[in-house]
Amino acid sequence: IDEHPLEIKSILGYLPESAPLYHDMLVFDYLQFVAGIRGVDPARRIERIRALADGCGINEVMHQAIGALSKGYKQRVGLAHAMMTDPEVLILDKPTSGLDPNQIVEIHEIIKRIGREKTVIFSTHILSEAEATCDRVAIIHRGKIVADSTTAELKERLGGRSRIRISLDRADPAAAAHDLGTVPGVARLELLEQEDSLVRIGVDCLPAADPRPELYRRIKQTSWVLLDFHLETQSLEAVFRELTKET
Repeated sequence: IDEHPLEIKSILGYLPESAPLYHDMLVFDYLQFVAGIRGVDPARRIERIRALADGCGINEVMHQAIGALSKGYKQRVGLAHAMMTDPEVLILDKPTSGLDPNQIVEIHEIIKRIGREKTVIFSTHILSEAEATCDRVAIIHRGKIVADSTTAELKERLGGRSRIRISLDRADPAAAAHDLGTVPGVARLELLEQEDSLVRIGVDCLPAADPRPELYRRIKQTSWVLLDFHLETQSLEAVFRELTKET
């Protein structure tokens, strides 16, 4: 980028956390203005603006003042601005900051749709958002990249194990620990809670192992009542904490 700044900038689109919009302009007029200053061919400006309006979901607000729009629509207009020159790489800084849950889902869908054809890089402190939206994650700690991989590879690299949570009624804790703890693929069994006849158990699985079928089979062979049986996977938050903890 130092040697060829103009060439690099020509393939980049950027949306900061607070989109720099002119609130007194209509959306359509603003996008025409952006197309002009970004050098879009006058013969295809209207076509490009219409395509962006469709892709960013802003058709219904094209003739409204930007200042009257919700934060979600302002972000969409900002995305249209960033995509005006059809860049190969789109950089977004906390694109869902300040949005309500519905607006976040809508922005995620737009980002994923753009990501099918372009490279999208965005920063976020909401790790569940990164896990749900991104194919690849880079974790930065104190200004340095400490990990750069897919979420699955990150979890595997850290020895991330899945946990199965089981709730049983009429089960003896000692018998449950013995019968279920010896299932192949089980790394550790933990008694989470016991209340009257209710027993809750956490079963940690070995990497790449799935002991669920055998666990279920053994439970069926007993007189225990199975109330709950579900798989939990290590979250990206847990991976982040592990990678950034101070020694």
